[in-house]
Amino acid sequence: MIAKQQSSTIPQIKNEEQYEALRDKGMSKEKAARIANTPNSGKKGGKKPPYEDQTKEEVYLQAKKVGISGRSTISKEDLIKALRTH
Repeated sequence: MIAKQQSSTIPQIKNEEQYEALRDKGMSKEKAARIANTPNSGKKGGKKPPYEDQTKEEVYLQAKKVGISGRSTISKEDLIKALRTH
């Protein structure tokens, strides 16, 4: 009896750069491939404008949301720094 050979199909990765970056971070081949093959892989998320384009009040509210202390006495520029390093 002759055994049938299974065709070994190599999965196609839609976003090779993202796949390699995920593999470098230690993700398994399967997980990296799933992420890199999503329809929006590699696209930057978020529709909000950068902090610099927001008012101090908007930046303050974001700082409050993430729990940055002392925000009432901090300048807009320092609030932005705190948000980015939080």
